[in-house]
Amino acid sequence: MPLVPFDQLPDDARCWVFAAGAPLDEVDTPRLLAAVDAFLLTWAAHGTPLTSARDFRDEHFLVVGVDERAAGASGCSIDGLFRVLQGIEDGIGTSMVGGGMVYFRGPSGLVHGCTRAQFTEMAMDGDVTGDTMVFDTTVTTVGDFRARFESPTRDAWQRSLLPS
Repeated sequence: MPLVPFDQLPDDARCWVFAAGAPLDEVDTPRLLAAVDAFLLTWAAHGTPLTSARDFRDEHFLVVGVDERAAGASGCSIDGLFRVLQGIEDGIGTSMVGGGMVYFRGPSGLVHGCTRAQFTEMAMDGDVTGDTMVFDTTVTTVGDFRARFESPTRDAWQRSLLPS
């Protein structure tokens, strides 16, 4: 069975985190997940099916994992995943493939995205601090995703954006 629940992936499974430029609503979320699931159900590398999973969190974050114990994801197969996400962007009205944004949880609990410069400016104004929860979209294993995807700024790479 190539598509499994995300919590069944081992900690050493490879993963990619994609962040929506804008929050997805109850119409666009199912569109995105249907497109991703359709791809994952047939995802293969050099003809070998890949055991994979996905999770979607906080209206922004799609994480796709693959257990490479039986077969590793090849460059071509990974490109296929990116093409699926790029293909659905117009339909959901936001980007999924891109980078450079800092995502954090605001006081109301909602997730916000901004540039690094904006995050630093908000820190200088006291709007974000070392206690502000941030998201690390650079994690590359499911274990790292579980352990440190969301953490206080003081414990994350984003601490370098806080004023000294």
